[in-house]
Formats: sequence, C-alpha cells, structure tokens
Amino acid sequence: MKEVVLALTLALVAGHPQNFAPDFAAGKTYVYKYEALLLGGLPEEGLARAGLKVKSKVLISVAAQNMYILKLVEPELFEYSGIWPRDPLIASPKLTAALAPQLMIPIKFEYANGVVGKMFAPEGLPVMVLNIYRGILNVLQLNIKKTQNVYELQEAGAQGVCKTLYAITEDEKAGRILLTKTRDLNHCQEKVMKDMGMAYTQSCSKCQQDSKNLRGTTAYNYILKPVADGMLILEAAVNELIQFSPFTEMNGAAQMQTKQSLVFLEAQRSPIVPIQAEYLHRGSLKYEFSTELLQTPIQLIKINNVQAQIAQILNNLITHNVERVHEDAPLKFLELVQLLRAARLEDLEMLWNQYRNKPAYRQWILDAIPAIGTPAALKFIKEKFLAQDLTVAEAAQALIASIHMVTASTEAIKQVEALAMNNKIAENPILREIVFLGYGTMISKYCVEKTVCPAELIKPFQDLLAEAVAQDETQDIILLLKVLGNAGLPASLKPITKILPIHGTAAASLPMRVHADAIMALRNIAKKEPRMIQELALQLYMDRALHPELRMLACIVLFETRPAMGLVTTLANIVKTEENLQVASFTYSHMKSLTRSTAAIHASVAAACNVAVKILSPRLDRPSLRFSKAIHMDIYNSPLMLGAAASTFYINDAATILPKSIVAKTSAYIAGAAADVLEVGVRTEGLQEALLKNPALMDNADRITKMKRVIKALSELKSLPKRTPLASIYVKFFGQEIAFANIDKAIIEQAIALLTGPSAQALGRNAVQALLSGASFRFTKPLLATEVRRILPTAAGLPMELNLCTAAVAAAAVQVKATTTPPLPENFHFAHLLKTDIQLETEIKPSIVMNTFAVMGINTAVLQTALISKAKFNSIMPAKISARLNINEGHFKIEALPVSVPEPIAAVQVETFAVARNIEDPAAARITPIIPAKVYAPISMDILTSKIASSAAASWSKSSEILQDVAVEKAISKPKAAKLDKKYCAKAYAIGLKSCLKIATENAAFMRDIALYKLVGRHTIALSLKPIEGDVIERLEMEVQVGPKAAEKLIKQINLSEEEIVEERPILMKLKKILAPGLRNGTISSSSSSSSSRSKSSSASSSSSSRVSSKAIDATASARRLRSSSSSSSSRSSSSSSRSSSRSSRGSSSSSRSSSSSRSSSSSSRSVSRSSRSSSASSLASLFSASSSSSRSSARTSKQVIYRHKFQKNHKKQSQATSAAVSRSRSSASSFEAIYRKNKFLGNEVAPSFAIIFRAVRADHKVEGFELSAYLDRPSARIQIILAALAANNNWKLCADGVVLSKHKVTAKIGWGAECKQYDTIITAETGLLGPNPAARLRVSWNNLPSAIKHYAKIAYDYIPASVLAGLIKGKDENSVRQLSLTVAATSAKTLDIIWKTPTRTVYKLALHLPVAMPLEEIKGLTPFDNLADKFHYWFAKAGAAECSFDRDTLTTFNNRRYKNEMPLSCYQVLAKDCTDELKFMVLLKKDHIEQNHINVKIADIDIDLYPKNTDVIVKVNGREIPINNLPYQHPTAKIQIRPKAEGISIFAPSYGLHEVFFDKNSWKVKVVDWMRGQTCGLCGKADGEVKQEYRTPNGRLTKNAVSYAHSWVLPAESCRDTTECRMKHESVQLQKQTNLHGQESTCYAVEPVLRCLPGCFPVKTTSVTVGFHCMPAGSALNRPESIYDNSVDLRETAEAHLACSCTAQCN
Repeated sequence: MKEVVLALTLALVAGHPQNFAPDFAAGKTYVYKYEALLLGGLPEEGLARAGLKVKSKVLISVAAQNMYILKLVEPELFEYSGIWPRDPLIASPKLTAALAPQLMIPIKFEYANGVVGKMFAPEGLPVMVLNIYRGILNVLQLNIKKTQNVYELQEAGAQGVCKTLYAITEDEKAGRILLTKTRDLNHCQEKVMKDMGMAYTQSCSKCQQDSKNLRGTTAYNYILKPVADGMLILEAAVNELIQFSPFTEMNGAAQMQTKQSLVFLEAQRSPIVPIQAEYLHRGSLKYEFSTELLQTPIQLIKINNVQAQIAQILNNLITHNVERVHEDAPLKFLELVQLLRAARLEDLEMLWNQYRNKPAYRQWILDAIPAIGTPAALKFIKEKFLAQDLTVAEAAQALIASIHMVTASTEAIKQVEALAMNNKIAENPILREIVFLGYGTMISKYCVEKTVCPAELIKPFQDLLAEAVAQDETQDIILLLKVLGNAGLPASLKPITKILPIHGTAAASLPMRVHADAIMALRNIAKKEPRMIQELALQLYMDRALHPELRMLACIVLFETRPAMGLVTTLANIVKTEENLQVASFTYSHMKSLTRSTAAIHASVAAACNVAVKILSPRLDRPSLRFSKAIHMDIYNSPLMLGAAASTFYINDAATILPKSIVAKTSAYIAGAAADVLEVGVRTEGLQEALLKNPALMDNADRITKMKRVIKALSELKSLPKRTPLASIYVKFFGQEIAFANIDKAIIEQAIALLTGPSAQALGRNAVQALLSGASFRFTKPLLATEVRRILPTAAGLPMELNLCTAAVAAAAVQVKATTTPPLPENFHFAHLLKTDIQLETEIKPSIVMNTFAVMGINTAVLQTALISKAKFNSIMPAKISARLNINEGHFKIEALPVSVPEPIAAVQVETFAVARNIEDPAAARITPIIPAKVYAPISMDILTSKIASSAAASWSKSSEILQDVAVEKAISKPKAAKLDKKYCAKAYAIGLKSCLKIATENAAFMRDIALYKLVGRHTIALSLKPIEGDVIERLEMEVQVGPKAAEKLIKQINLSEEEIVEERPILMKLKKILAPGLRNGTISSSSSSSSSRSKSSSASSSSSSRVSSKAIDATASARRLRSSSSSSSSRSSSSSSRSSSRSSRGSSSSSRSSSSSRSSSSSSRSVSRSSRSSSASSLASLFSASSSSSRSSARTSKQVIYRHKFQKNHKKQSQATSAAVSRSRSSASSFEAIYRKNKFLGNEVAPSFAIIFRAVRADHKVEGFELSAYLDRPSARIQIILAALAANNNWKLCADGVVLSKHKVTAKIGWGAECKQYDTIITAETGLLGPNPAARLRVSWNNLPSAIKHYAKIAYDYIPASVLAGLIKGKDENSVRQLSLTVAATSAKTLDIIWKTPTRTVYKLALHLPVAMPLEEIKGLTPFDNLADKFHYWFAKAGAAECSFDRDTLTTFNNRRYKNEMPLSCYQVLAKDCTDELKFMVLLKKDHIEQNHINVKIADIDIDLYPKNTDVIVKVNGREIPINNLPYQHPTAKIQIRPKAEGISIFAPSYGLHEVFFDKNSWKVKVVDWMRGQTCGLCGKADGEVKQEYRTPNGRLTKNAVSYAHSWVLPAESCRDTTECRMKHESVQLQKQTNLHGQESTCYAVEPVLRCLPGCFPVKTTSVTVGFHCMPAGSALNRPESIYDNSVDLRETAEAHLACSCTAQCN
C-alpha cells in the first residue's frame, strides 16, 4: 500500500507543470540552519582527534528564473584538538572575525530540476570560501527520477561524478517523503583528486582488489515536504567517511569523518540583496583547487613580508648550523621552502642579488630553490646560468634537482625545452645530457595522469632523432633514444621502431649498442601500452637472426609488461626449440626466478611462469656461470602491503668471464604502489680485449694483407663485426635515466693526461700547502627527500590531505692542521714528503637531523586540523684524531683524542598527535598526543623484553657489564595503554666508555592489537656514549713500527714460560690421569666446554650424530627406496641400527651404550623418513667432540664412497701409512716440532720485524691494551707472531708460529690463553698426489678448544643453505677424534674432488666443475714467461681459455663438440682464426701425402710451421728451421714464445688472442684467450658456448653435417700450379637425379660447397657428405644463379666429396 501511495504522490507531482525537484518559491527567502563538523583520527573513542566545525544560517532566495542567491549569516568557526568525545569544541573568534566578511558575501547559482549549474561570485571572493559554498550546494544536488524508487546513476557533485544510489520512500502519517542517497567515492567516472610527488609510482591493481588503501562513501538523508511548486527540503543530514591505511584494512585505518546538517527554520519575505560588484562565472559545483597546492600541512605560516621572512630564516639556518645541525633545522628548511613558494620571481631575483656573494647563503638558496616545485624555479636557474651567475657544477646540481621536484606543467615543459635548445647548454656535454634527459622526465610526469598525452610535446626530439640517424651521429642517437625512453609516450613507438633492426637495412647498419638502447627505451612505454610493446618485444625475441643480446633485452622488456599465461607459454615453447643457449638460459632463469616471487604485483606472472618452467627441461637450470642469467628476488608482506625486490640481469654473448652487460635494479612496494627505486646498468663490450690485447696490432697492415691473401679463396667468407672497446654506465632513479657515460679509449687517455699534467700537480701542491697552514671546512646540505601528497575534497567543501614529507639537513665541520719535520722547501716535490716526519691533526664533527611527517587532515592557507605522525632522527659523532707518519723510519702512529660527545649520539623519536591551528591566532594552536596522558600500564617484561635482553646480553663481551634501569609509570585509569621504558647499558673498560641504549614506547595496541595501532603513540630509541665514572682514558693509540726500531716500541717483556698452565682443579687433574685410558675412545669431550654440556654429551651425542643431515644426503636411488619403505620396515632398521650402535660405542659406559642404542634406533628411522635439519646442526656441534659413539646405520642410508687413493705427500714420501690418526698428526709435525723446541721464542735471537701497539692511555698510568710483534727467522723459514695483553696482571697471549718446511708444506701452530698454553691447534697445508692427480690438503688438529668455537660453528652451519650441500655424499671412515681435514684433488684443469673429514664422518664432493681453468702447470713452474706482468697475463688468459684439440681422428671444438674430421690430402684447413677484420692470428692444418698432420700458425709478422719428422717435431719460423736445442724461442719484439712441452712444441701468444698452440706427432691443441670467445671461426668453431650452432660455414650458414662443415673450411687451390700441392676446389654440385618438389619437376644445386678435384684431375679417395640443395623448376635450371650459396635449403641429400686427387698433364 505504501508503494502505491508513493507512486501516486510522485505521479501527481510529476503531472504538475513544474518539474519534480526541490524548489524555492519566488518572493521568499528560505532560512536554514547549517552545521558542518569534520573530525580526523582513529575511529575508537578515547583517542585524540583533530577537527573543525562550521556553524551558520543559510539564506536562499530566487534571483531570476533558474537563478538563485545563497548567503551565509552569523557564521561561526570552532576548532577541535582533544580526546574524543571527552573534550569540547573550542570557538575561534579571531578566525571567525577574519573569515566572516568573506563568508557573508552572497553568491549566485543556477538551479534547475534539482541540479546545480554554474556559480557566480565577485572576483575577490577567495576560492576556499567558494568551496565552502560548494559544500552547501552539494546538499541541494538531487536527481530524482519520476518513475523509479530505487536506482543508480553517475551523479555530479563537489567531489566529482561518482556512482550514486537513490532510495525513496514515504511517511504517510507525517506527509513527508524520505529520500536517501549514497555516493561511492571509489567508483567515480571523474574524481576530483590531486596527486603530487607520485609520478614515479605505479599503482598495483592486484593489491587493491581485496583491500583498498583509500575508501570513501557519503550518505545523504533528506526529509522532503510536497508543496505547491515542488518539494521543500525540511531537513538534510550528510555523513561522509573517508578512511586511509598504509596497510590492508584489517590492520587498521585512520579516518576523516564529515557531518553536515541543513535544517529548515523559516521562510522570510525579505529578499537577499547581492553586493555591489560584478558577479563573474566562477565554475560549477565541482571543487576547485587553490592555494592548498603550495601549502604544506606541516606548519602554518602567516606571510606579511616575504623577503624579510626569508632573510630571517636564512640567518637562523646559517647561524645555528655551523658546528652541528640544530634539531629544528629540517623544519626551518621546510619553512624556507614554503616562503619561497609564496615569493614572486622578482622576490627571488632580489634575494639572489643580496646573497650571491656570500657562499653560505648562496648554497642554502641553491639547495632550496629546486624544492619550490614550480616553473619559477626552472626559470630562475635558467636565467642565472645564462647570465653566468652559476658554475657548471652548481647548474648541474640545481637542474637535476629541479627537474625531479618541479611539478610538470606546460609552462615547465617550455622552460626545459628552451634550455635544451640553448647554445650555451649545447656547448657543455654534461648539461646537455642533463637537460635532454630531464625533458623526457618532465613529459613523463606531465602525462602520468592523462589518458591521452599530446604528441606535439615530444615531436621536436623525434625530429632531432630522425636528423641524427640521417647524419649517422651515434652519440646523438643514443641520447635522443634515452629521452624518448624517459618520456615513455606511445607516440614515440614509431620513431623507436625505425631504429630497431627489423625495418630495413638502414636500421640494421647501426651499431648494436644503438639497437640495445632502442629496445630498453620501450620499457616506460610498456607501462602505458603493454599490449603494443608485448607484440613488438615478442617479434624481436622470435627473430633468431638478431644478436642474442638484443633478444635477451627484448625478454626483459617482455616480462616487465607482466604478460599473461598464453604469452608466457608461447615463450616457453620457443625456448624448447631454441638453439642459442645464452637466450635459452636467460629466459629460463628469468621464468624460474619469477616463480618464487611473492609480490602481489607479480602474482599473475609468477603463476604463469610456474606453469611454463614445467614445460621446459630442467637441464636449462644447469648451464655454467658463463651463460646469461636473470635473477629476481623479492620479499612482500601482504597484510602490511610492504615489500622490496631486487633484479639482476647478467647478459653474456660468448660465454666469456666478463659479461657483456649487467643490469641491477631495486624496487619497493608500499601502500598498494610500486616504484623502481634505483637501476644501474654497466656494459663492458670490448673492455677485456682492450686491456689485454697487444696495442701494436692495429698498426701492422702487412700482416692483415698477407692473411687476407691466404683466405681469399674461401667461398663467401663473412667477417664478424669488430668490437669497439667501450665501457658505459647509466643510472636510473625511479624509472628515469638521470645520467649515463660512455668510456672509451680516448676518454681514458684524456683522464690520464689530466691527472699527470702540471695542473693536477699544482693542485696537489696547493692542497698540501693549505694543510700545512691549517684548513677548516664546513659543509651543510639540506634535502627535501620526499614530498608525496594527495588532496581530495570532503563533502563540506574543505580539502583533506594525505601527506608524507621527509626533510633532512646534514653538516660536517672539519679542521685539519699538518706539520712536517723538517719543514718542506717552498717549491717542494712530492718526493720530499717521503723524507719528512708528517703529523696531522684532524677534528671532524659530522651530524645529521632528519624529520619525516605523515599527515592526514584538513589543510588550507588559513587553518589546519590534522593527525600528524612525526619521526625524528638525529645523530652526531664527533672525532678528534692525530696521526704521525715517518716513512724513512717506518713509523706510523694514530691517536684518538678525547672529545666532548653530546648525549645521545643517535636517537629516533616517533610521536603521533592531533593539531588544530589557524593563521589568525598562531599562539592558540592546540596539540594533543593521540594517547591521553596517564592511561599507561607497564608492558610485561617477560613477553616484550625477553628477546631484547637475551640478544643484548649475548652481544657484549665478558669485560662488559649489563645494567638495567626500568622506569614504568603506574596506571591510574582504564583503559590502559601499554608503556615500556627500558635502558640497557654496557661498560667497555678497555676504552673507558659506557654505552647505553634507551627504549621507550607507548602505543594504542591496548585498543586493537594491529599494526597501525602499534605504530601510533610515542616511541623513542636513544644511544649514548660517555666515559666511565672514575676511569679516565686520556686517549687511544695505535702505533706501528717497522724495522730495527720495532723492539724499542714493545712495552711488555715477552717470556714464554715452559710451565704448563691448566685451568682444571687438582682433583680433576687426578681424575683425568686415572681415566686417561678410557678417554681415548670415550664420550667425554676434551674441550673446555661447560660441565652441563659434558654431562649431556654421553647421552645426546649418539642421538644427534646418528641423524643424517638433510643438507648433506645425496638423493640417490637407494636412499629413496629406504625412505619409501621405512614405515613398513621400521623394526628391522631399528634393530640393525641398534646393533651397529652398540658396536660403535665400545669403550664407553654401559649407560652410554644403552642410551646410544635406544636413541639411534629411533632417530635413524626418523632421519631416513624426514631428514630433519636440526640433526645436521647437532651433528656439527659434535665435530669438535671426542665422541665416537655415533651410529653407523645413518651412514648406510646414504651413498657410501671409499676414496681408494691415499694422499702421497710431496714433502716426504712415507713407505707405509700409519694406522692411528693421532700418530699421523704427530709424524707430520715432527720436523716442525724439532724447529719449535729448539727455540720457542724467536725474540731471544732475532729482533722483531715490526710491532703494533694498541693501548689506552689512562690518567692513573695503568697500561691497558695489546701489543703485536712479528719475528722472522730466515735460516729456518720461520715466522712467529705474538699478541699479548699489556695489563700487568693479565698473562693472556696468542702465539702463532709458522714454518715453511719446503715448497710443498707449511705448518703453523696457534696457541692462546694464559701464556699461549690454554688452547692450541696445529694447521698443516701441503701438496701431494691423490692417485695420479695433483692435490692439496689442509689439516687442523687440536688438543683443547673453547666451547664458543663449537657454538659459533653450529651457528655458521645453520646459515648454510640446504641447496649448497644438496649434492654431497656422506660416508664413515676411521677419522681422528681431534682433527679436521680438507683435501682437494684436481682431476683436471676444471674439475675438483673434495674430501672433508671430521671426527664423526667424511663428506665427498666429486667432479666439482669450475668456471675457469686452474694453472696446474704453472704450479710446477712451467710458465712460459719470466716477467711477472707477463706471467700474470698468461695465468689470467689461461684461466678462461677455450681449448680445441685433436686426438685419434676426432676433433673436439672450443665448445666441446666432437666430430670425425675427414681431411683432404695436402690441402690446408682453417683450424682457428680471428674472424674480425683485425686478423690477429690464423692457425692452419693439413694432412700430407703420408697422412701426417702439419700445423701453420700466422701471427704478428711471422709464419710458424710445425710438423713431424721421424720421432721429432720440426719448428720453422718464416721458413727457417729452429733446432730443438735452441728453444725456447722468443720473438724479438712481440710477446710470442715457442718452447718444448712434453713430447711436442707449444706456441704462446696470449696478447694476440692465441693462448697456446700445442703440437706433437699424434695430436694437437689450440687455445684462444677468453676475450676472443665469439670472435673465432674455423674447424674449432666460435668458442661461444653455443653447441647447437657449432657447424657454421665461412658464409655464416648453419649446416647439419660435420663433414660438410669441415670441408667448407678447406683452403682450395686456384690451379695446379699452386705451391701448396692442393688440387681441390669448392663446387656447388647438381643433384644427380630429377626431384619432384611440391608437385613440380625440379633441378637442385648444392648451397653448401662440396670438395671436388680441379679440372684435369681425378679423385683417388672420396667420401659421401650430406649437404643442402636448393631446387628450381626444371625449365629454369639452365641458368644456375651465381650466388647459389645464399639460397635457401629445400632438401638435404648426399653427394660425393673428393679427399685426394691425382692430376694429369692437362691440369694447369
């Protein structure tokens, strides 16, 4: 019935001539009571809030048709800052008096059918007042439909066009219509909101799906009364709630609540009279931003005289920040910035002219100007630079800061464009780069919030790019590409695409680094148009003709677009058939690392990659470190919406040691947004080659001509592009490139010339003279690090702001004074400094203060009410240091002198409070802590401080003392907030200082135990340092004396007593002697661990050692079978393990045996099924124990390995191995013991080589500290180092003795404790053989060790990742109970076997592959060069050399690809050559008529021939034979050497790229250096690691057949007169059968050359070879194309190739 009545009522009203809407009758003035209350804070009562209340009467009357007048009468303003709802609102009479005249100015507005239209007001009416009117008119906005009671629409309002729900009902009895509408502020077609400082962030839509950081909704309730002309609004109530949380909503949110009330009072007959002024159009109902954009909510400044106020602030900053930063300096700096924002450009000019010649003022102004953030800052800097008022360094710093701080606008863009086109900027490369890159950044910021950005903005730079490409200006092309990349406009996609190598030959001819920069320029465009970039990047990635590096860069771009499942799967399918291992490894590693991502922004990509990697082979996860990889790591906390990520892209293209490029990037995730914080990219193309290559190569044109003549017969030979020696680096900040540099050989030479020139020497001389006369420096640097703002209107028309601002000021005062004895002459040289005694006294006082503000509240130019959280960090660490250096006497001394240290030296304070203030009465500002006073209760010490106390106690040494001062207030009311006030102190008597850490916290977690409530409140952490009372330390000294005067510096006489020092009591010593026989195999530890640990060892050691570490068990099949059957055979394994345990624990007590057997039986079965990590840690703790009761059943579960070879010492050959480990240790140390016992203290016979004294000089003259002395006895090759405590009552010492017994063995003994006899260990390092392989062994044995070593060893073991030890094999041998042994055997130059023996087990790691080769031959002294630099060069070259070898008719390429080489007789084949235009070397191979191999090496200006003759190898250099007895041969000018090696000859030329060529009768080897990888060609391949692309012919074609590949590298003969006796040529043969191809008869020709005899010769030896054929229709085959080798392969068939020819007389 109600619905029917309502419908009838609406129908009746709809039938009325006037529209159905609120209506105000003409001739009447409607009077309403209006109130608006805005409150911000946490939602719970009992906490502080800040707010504002506006109270007034509202008068509305008709001015004309659809035009109304609105006026406020009797306005009142109230402020609120207090505990809600306890404290009352406080009236603000001064603010009311200031605003009332403006508030009472009537305005006009259009109003028709319930919709507010245009607004009209006098020109002088402030925008803020107009917005308050908009808040009132917003209540009148009603879109009532005639036919629906419940409906939705997008309705315009003060806050934008937002989704609004209407619901209408009727109160029959009262005759009223009740209307409710709600506005969802999160679903707006057009939302009024201003973001500042967020241009570099990227929103995470996935993060905001379940929980939004910012939510808002407004509810309107109306009571309407039908009247004759429509509806009368009797009452309107508005309730708006906007909440914000930096975390998920479940972790708490702060809120801004707005309540409006409009109540009808009466209708008057007197009309509203507008003021006598012209009413101008002032916009619509939509909120208008005004001065709040430049007003920070942190402080409210009343500006009267801006120039005077700026001068006052500058004076304050300079006066109070000289020696140290004042605690209010950041706030004052923000005040300066605020005043500068209010200043006009003319004011800035006057300010500059006043202070330009005062350095301190000048620096503050230049640091503050960029922070203004307006185009005026750019204009000011531009004008000052063009007027030559700024240096290049000042201009560069100011421009970089301004470009990133100035809000982007059309005016700002024009300013930067004008700078870019200015000639003065163009003349300076640094400034030109900064301005160009900045222009792209400015456009990016301007377009970040625009759906369509004007393409005209970037058009000038697109034209410049086209011009640079036309003129082939590579450096300009790169710079302009980076500009387009910074801008990130989709309109730039077309110009960038023209640079890519997929559009014609023009782009393909550009250098590859240009292509690389073009691809990387797509990344910012991908953020706006991911689909377009995905298509282009995929096209680049799929183009296998592209360079691998470009394809990998395309992969980076592709994944930054966050591709969907289908695209990632497509990539995986491409990788499955990918032949380039660099690309495959990079893509697979990229996918694999993304599968581990936990960040919400990567959730879809991580899921897609998780599926994709399962499609691919796991073998891709095992390439060597030389292959390209992508690594992504991140950590993300979803409830806190907080995380960080790091990505590294390691790009290589030829498997060299140095990668071609590395890109490292860090990202941050916070509050639902993501930002790429920092990115650094480095390219090293050709750098390694430039450093190691012979510089004389380029000058030898004769060599190149001669080599080209040799290889000219190779069909279609294509040279590789020459590498340009270049290193480049770029830096990106928040996704914008701010700087880059290309470093080539010319730049390096210029830098060296500058540093070694007279100007640099003069500068250094002036610096020394300044130090001698005394110099003082003061440095101050302010920084506005962060200013992130979001401003949005409330329903009442006042702006609400979310603000995060960080400002810091750092300062340092340095005073330096140097003196020299004797004084330096006037025109001294730096050599004079080496002959003087230099004393330097320095005092430095660095300090920093940083303030961070997080604000939520109302911010206008006249009033502020906000909730503010302020974090303050301040630190000062003064130091006074005196240093003395005398190089002639070998004396150095440094002293730390006493200095006044403020308290505290570092502190962090966080405080949250509510503030209300207005511009008219600044003194009346009210600040209320968010938690009311005296509601604190102590936090439980057991819960909150147990971890803190334990960690703090563990971190101090024994000489430190822990003090706790707890001060907790008692609670006097409820509810009670948690409060902690705790102090930790420690005394370091050695340096006479006491440090205290004070922690105080009080928060709102007593209301809700969630993250946001734990943060708000007050938190303090303070660290202080002060001298210990009554213990005065005058200074700390470190003194070093080298040479004969070292003995004079020793303070304490060292006397190593023969008497044994033991710590056990006499009774324990007697027990130990009695129990000595049982201790040999017992379970009692011989270490000095505590009695509790010893008592537990007998029962726990067997249990812990019987468990098998999950990190060390190899995943063998036997172990898997045991795990699967453990549940069914637990009783059998238990009994067997019990038996083995009882066998292994003989000699121990019965209780130990029973405990061991029972525990090992249970833990053994558990370890097989679970393999717990904790067992591995506990077993490691037993490594230093004498227990031998560990169960052997655990060893049976893992793979048993018995390394059959015994270590044979090079130092001393032993006829038979000793049986016991202890006797082995003693025998190995016998010669060392003899030397040691002969003279325990070398100081009795030799003077110390050097002495180092660390001491604290005390006022009471007590000596404290340490002295270290070193003694060298050359006849016995012994060194002794003694560290002794200086205190008279402290006999602690550390003695280290080392003896070089031979070149194969070194032994050292380390003892420490009382007179070095409390603990001791012997370390032996020796070389030898393990079977046939060279090996090295390190053994550590001990008699007594501190328990702390065991403790920290266990901790270190726990930190080892499980993956590191996953492939280890464990075994059980008869090991020594007090010895560790590590044996490393080199089974080859790149593989190792490792054997690790501990008292409890033996661990093997077999065939460990190394990324570089070990210099095994060099260890034996077989280095071919004598000069140290040449030796180092040789070792470095060998470490990464690629090897090609031939043995038994099988050739192994550089990439380890093996094939059988069917060689033609008497014809040279190219084994390996430099395939660049430099032609640094060439190695040729041929087989003579008796099938013996000949090697010819062309390098530098010589030809070297190697061939067998009888049993010897003959060497010829330029045709002249060199007898073997005359070797080694050294080239007179080049670093080339020929020398015998084993049964053959080796050629060494690493600086020419050819590391070694070895030749003997049956085999040969060719090794090229690491920097030649990817630049070689020939039978040995490219040495680029690409085994799937090994068989490349001289024209670059990839063939499938090894024989065809080998024959393509034969050097054919030109005629029978050829002196090489080769009688073959390359020929494209015709397929000797008709072929039907695609339904058409065709004739086919080989596109791969086939060896055939010359005309006039016939074959005597042939072989079949499979080659590719290109087919043509039979009719057109009469004219075979000349360039047949460039055609495609249609089919593969066998053909006959000739291997040996016999020629007739007709052959010519």
